[in-house]
Amino acid sequence: MHPMDDAETDTRCFFVSDLHGDQRKYKSLLEVIADELPQMLFVGGDILPGGLFVPSLDFTHEDFLAGFLAPSLQALREKIGVAYPKIFVILGNDDGRFAEQSVLDMAVQGHWQYVNNRRIRIPPFAIYGYSYIPPSPFQLKDWERYDVSRFVDPGCVPPEEGIHTIPMSVDDIKYSTIKDDLDNLTQGDDLTSTIFLFHSPPHRSKLDRADLDGVKVDHAPLDVHIGSMAIRRFIESRQPLLSLHGHVHESARLTGFWKEKWGRTWMFSAAHDGPELALIRFRLEELEKASRELV
Repeated sequence: MHPMDDAETDTRCFFVSDLHGDQRKYKSLLEVIADELPQMLFVGGDILPGGLFVPSLDFTHEDFLAGFLAPSLQALREKIGVAYPKIFVILGNDDGRFAEQSVLDMAVQGHWQYVNNRRIRIPPFAIYGYSYIPPSPFQLKDWERYDVSRFVDPGCVPPEEGIHTIPMSVDDIKYSTIKDDLDNLTQGDDLTSTIFLFHSPPHRSKLDRADLDGVKVDHAPLDVHIGSMAIRRFIESRQPLLSLHGHVHESARLTGFWKEKWGRTWMFSAAHDGPELALIRFRLEELEKASRELV
């Protein structure tokens, strides 16, 4: 892994999310990294092939991680040497948590740093990661939490009624919330120079707009904004420097926006519902100049 020291930090950064095991997108990403040599890469979850709708019987993640991604990252390291970027990764709601050990193994091998529910300091910055999303209609619940209360939107499945691929305490599933997790993760930390790597976008933003217009469940219209209220309140009240998001693939197409600013906090989404890799480039000193390219 990269040592964390007090040396001046070059903040040329890339951000991607929701690649869902698409090898073409990963290859495109690695080619651009080799050409441009960013200092940091943020990967915002849903990294594995497909989604899991049955219990942990599908181990294609092992072939993907050990057979494709780890060797590809090792080849990149051998090609660019000390220019190999610091890579920060979380899992997303389509990534079964049973794959977490393989992700941790890749961290031990030095390919990346796994930051879910952790803080990593790169002076003068600190990076936090958080994978959970609010309850969804999907059955896989490894990375779902109640948001600010035990309310579940129409059409969504409560976390305790879905599938978990690792053993979980029923009380932990029922009574944990995203709000409490974020409070516990950050406590009294000064967030002035922090980057948050979330999978969920904040609720009622330009980044969480789902294609649910006119859809009803039991005559109740569905909320087209499917992000987290707890993450919204957290950003509004704590004002980190930057928050990075994914999850809602179609939002940029529907709203025309992939970035938004609330107070001093810039928010970027790298989710994309097309065949291309959505690559966001930015420097932490010049967030207003961030760009998005479909590669």
